[in-house]
Amino acid sequence: MRRFFYLFIILFSLVNHKSMAQEIMILKLQHGDVEIELYPEKAPNHVKRFKELANSGKYDGVVFHRVIEGFMAQTGDVKFGNSNSAEFNLSLAGTGGSSLPDLKAEFTDIAHTRGVLSAARSANPDSANSQFFICFESAPHLDRQYSAFGKVTKGMEFVDKIKKGDPNSGAVNNPDKIISIRSK
Repeated sequence: MRRFFYLFIILFSLVNHKSMAQEIMILKLQHGDVEIELYPEKAPNHVKRFKELANSGKYDGVVFHRVIEGFMAQTGDVKFGNSNSAEFNLSLAGTGGSSLPDLKAEFTDIAHTRGVLSAARSANPDSANSQFFICFESAPHLDRQYSAFGKVTKGMEFVDKIKKGDPNSGAVNNPDKIISIRSK
C-alpha cells in the first residue's frame, strides 16, 4: 500500500509539474482576447523566438497580411507588416522578418488542426523568422512540412473574425492587426 501511495505522489507531481510548465500567451485582437498554449518541448527555438518578439512588443500593430477563408490567417512580418513602423508597406508585408537569424525547421508530430500556430517560411524549410499563421481548419498537407509550435485554447471565435482576403492569394486590403501578444 505504501508503494502505491509513493507512486501516486510521484505521478501526481509529474502531471502537476507539466501543467505548471505550460507557456501561455495572450493575443489581443480587435474582437477579443485569444489564449495560446505554446509547445516548447516540441519546437523550443520557435517558441523562444515567438516569445522574444511578442514580449518585446515587436508584434504590436503587425497586420494579418494573408488570410484565406477556411485555411489560415498569416501575420508576423515585423519589418514591413508593422502598421506602427516607418517601414510599414502593405504591398511588401509577408516578405520581411525580424533582424534575428532565420530558424532551423523543427518539424513535429503536431497536426495542423483548427487553432494550431505554425511558422510561415519560404520554400526553404530553414527560413522561418518572425512570421506565423493560425489554422482556421485542419490542413494535413502542412503536417511535418511546417514547424507547428502552439495552439489556440480559448478565443478561436475571435480569430475567425479576422478580415479575410482575396480567395486566391489571401491578400487583404485594410487588414486587421495584432493589438499585442504577451506572456500570461
